[in-house]
Amino acid sequence: MNEFEFIDNLTNFLDIKDKNVLVGFGDDCAVIKCGNKNLLFTNDCLIEDVHFIKSKISPEDLGWKLVSVNVSDIVSSGGYPRWANITVALSNKDIDYLKYVYKGIRKALDFYKFSLVGGNTSKSDRIFLDMFLVGETDRYILRTGAKTGDFVYISGELGLSRAGLELLLMDKKSYEDFELELIKYHTKPLARIDLVEIIRDNASSCIDVSDGLVGDLNHISQKSKKMIILEEEELPIHKLLKLYCEKYNKNPLDYILYGGEDYQLAFTSKNNLKDCIKIGYVKEGEGVYLKSNGEFKRLKGCGFSHL
Repeated sequence: MNEFEFIDNLTNFLDIKDKNVLVGFGDDCAVIKCGNKNLLFTNDCLIEDVHFIKSKISPEDLGWKLVSVNVSDIVSSGGYPRWANITVALSNKDIDYLKYVYKGIRKALDFYKFSLVGGNTSKSDRIFLDMFLVGETDRYILRTGAKTGDFVYISGELGLSRAGLELLLMDKKSYEDFELELIKYHTKPLARIDLVEIIRDNASSCIDVSDGLVGDLNHISQKSKKMIILEEEELPIHKLLKLYCEKYNKNPLDYILYGGEDYQLAFTSKNNLKDCIKIGYVKEGEGVYLKSNGEFKRLKGCGFSHL
């Protein structure tokens, strides 16, 4: 049983009866009707030795990343972040470390322009950070809205975070400048809050690329009951990823399709958009396919799974 099957099994026990709940489980955010506004609810956590290795990331970057991964869900739903709560669990030896984590959180709050308003603390042998974030939107975007004839877009190049993580795990004594740039894509991701209005006004479906492009687009395919075709020649290769793959004899396509934690947006739209990268289209059917040299290959994989 993978993570997503596990979630489905758990949520089968729950029945949401509140008529103000417009969207519950199974999307980037839950959506709650509140007056004339739609509130977006999400939360995400970072756990030591599961999501990060303490010696491989600065505490300031860890704080920034905690905020960014949550903001990314709000953005992919077409909204702006507004208010957050945080839960922190740690041992006594990490109290000073946490002060620097909060410096990173403060910088991210200032950048994304929202407030941390409360939280909870507890004790743990490992550092545990969880943020609950509320956003707001006039029009919410789900994974269910992809339509035949839509184009498939990404908001930027992919695969950089995975390359950065691999470099970190190499434990090299020194890194080239381009390698340090790649590492920063992993340790300090940027949620695409600059694209909120484009997503809100144009997207028929959207998801943030946290678990890998193929896995995340499979969620849209399943929820929308549509086939997604990716055109290989349209998939962009970032110059840093190209340098990395040439140096270490890697295939950049693997990183673009299956790398995670880029926190770019993958979405569908009927409109021609200049500010994003068109990589494919939607048609009747199911699954995610790669079109290469006129041939179609089904791409499997549910993305990163914790279980």
